[in-house]
Amino acid sequence: MSKMNIKTGDTVVILTGNDQNRGKQGKVLAVSPKEGKVIVEGLNMVKKHVKPRKAGDPSGIVEAESAIYACKVQVVCPKCKKPTRIGHKIYEDGTKVRVCKHKDCGEEF
Repeated sequence: MSKMNIKTGDTVVILTGNDQNRGKQGKVLAVSPKEGKVIVEGLNMVKKHVKPRKAGDPSGIVEAESAIYACKVQVVCPKCKKPTRIGHKIYEDGTKVRVCKHKDCGEEF
């Protein structure tokens, strides 16, 4: 899979999918670059049948977040609050930062 511009902790919006999830925002909990997927907090919920592994563990049917393809989500800029593509800016000292690609924004992530 190609390089991903989404990092853990980013706020993203879901672009495609069913009406339950499309357009909703959430925080990225985990990123899997090898599979090209992300897990978004509170979105794409699935029900799992779980056995208790030790005393006190929950059992039965548990709801959990499922992975979603990274191409189906887009990062939300913290300044302009719009879904945006990610650009990269390299400073003279060699540090590389992610920036918002909107015309007037250019905010760093």
